[in-house]
Amino acid sequence: MKCLYFDDILTFIEDYPQPKRDKGEVLIKIHYGAICNTDKEIIKGYKGFQGILGHEFVGVVEEADDPTYIGKRVVGEINLGCGECERCRQGYSNHCKNRRVLGITNKDGAFAQYITLPLANLHLIPDDVADLEAVFAEPLAAALEITNQCHIKPTHKVVIVGNGKLGQLIGQVLSLTGCDLTILGRNEKSLLLLTNKARVQLISQVDYESYFDVVVEATGNQAGLSYAQKIVKPMGKVVLKSTYHDQALLNPTLWVVNEITLVGSRCGPMEAALRLLEKKLVSMEGLIGGVYTLEEYQTAFADQNSLKSVFKIVE
Repeated sequence: MKCLYFDDILTFIEDYPQPKRDKGEVLIKIHYGAICNTDKEIIKGYKGFQGILGHEFVGVVEEADDPTYIGKRVVGEINLGCGECERCRQGYSNHCKNRRVLGITNKDGAFAQYITLPLANLHLIPDDVADLEAVFAEPLAAALEITNQCHIKPTHKVVIVGNGKLGQLIGQVLSLTGCDLTILGRNEKSLLLLTNKARVQLISQVDYESYFDVVVEATGNQAGLSYAQKIVKPMGKVVLKSTYHDQALLNPTLWVVNEITLVGSRCGPMEAALRLLEKKLVSMEGLIGGVYTLEEYQTAFADQNSLKSVFKIVE
């Protein structure tokens, strides 16, 4: 099969072996696999991954033990727990210390014609959700995880630092809470996509300090974390959504003195994400800058970078 394989450099391969499904798994033919900031960080060295990249996808089931799934459009959970450890038995397979992660840790990903996943990881796509909407289900679920972890009140002053693709989705989700929402970014064009959801401002033109009850850090770089420390109120919360290869060098004194709560936030509820898409409570309009074949991967990644990760490039 065709795929994009990463081993220090990203390479297009035409004759990579098609995966064979294990017991309990299904074979999925990929329709779309979308570039994420994590993919770009892996190329820089994050996670030390070797294999096929890609974890955001839409596909169709071609082989399954349960024939009712064959031909169905699906998205999938990216974490594969071992199923045997204490965390898995307690229902926390996303934090299994032996877990594999699609396109990130010890599991070939979705920048390929086929993948395998356990049936338990799959979610059926509602009929009125298009493929190019459903490809956002995984990052949209990650945005929803913030509301699982934090009680965001309508009276809270909330800010999202970073207006890339994930920041865009978080903005749409948090606008549904009725909070006093601000979105700060560096790209004026992409900020305009959110003017009906929040107060949008160029980060270079504001000077907040100890102002926000909740700060969501979604810049994808260590500078965002330092900035979050500056603008959160004493006893406020900072939600960390960025993953990156670089080390963050910070003085934690202000976290301690101001009694700040740090919340690490990763994957979220896929079924809820699909419900939001089905009910048209969120919109993916303007978030896809181009659709590329696997052979055009160099252009796709270059365009993703030039668009500052706002417009999702779909393989």
